Amino acid sequence: MKRQSTNGKTKKGTGGYSNITVKKETATRFRSYSKKFNKSHSEVLDGMLSYFKENHLDPFGEGTKIILDSIKKLEVKMMKKFDRIIAIIKNMEKTSIRPTYEMVLILYEAYVKDGRKPRSEPVQIQEERMDFLEPRNTVPKVEHDRILHEFKEYKKHCNEMLNSVEKVEPMMGKPYLRLNMGIGDFEKLKYHLR
Repeated sequence: MKRQSTNGKTKKGTGGYSNITVKKETATRFRSYSKKFNKSHSEVLDGMLSYFKENHLDPFGEGTKIILDSIKKLEVKMMKKFDRIIAIIKNMEKTSIRPTYEMVLILYEAYVKDGRKPRSEPVQIQEERMDFLEPRNTVPKVEHDRILHEFKEYKKHCNEMLNSVEKVEPMMGKPYLRLNMGIGDFEKLKYHLR
């Protein structure tokens, strides 16, 4: 494409410019319309003409009718698809959801009318498969050793507390037990037992 320089500005185009006489109102409308695209008036007009030509549209004749007809056809197709989806949902409701709901309702009503508590039947345990390679409900050795160590510490601490209990027999009243423990030890015990 050649570029033509006018007043120090470079403009795109294959040649010069030509004037077209249009009404003032039309020119104002076109200027405000082309500002939306941030393009020159020539580029907007050229784009509009290309659009009409490529889509075989006639702005004064059948062009708008073709667009409206295609929109109506799409609307009819979409409505048919919606009708199919609604039919599928209704079918699911009739064949699976509703019968299941009614069976559960019947069972619940029978249970409520019976009024008795259900008998507890012995649970039948199935034979275990001997899959030795699959992990079972086990604790890793490190975790086991840590838990065992904590238990031994807890047991030792409980024995120390029991050894610090002494029997008190007052002159009047019933005998009672007293725990000889400092306040700091008591607070530490409360913290550990949380």
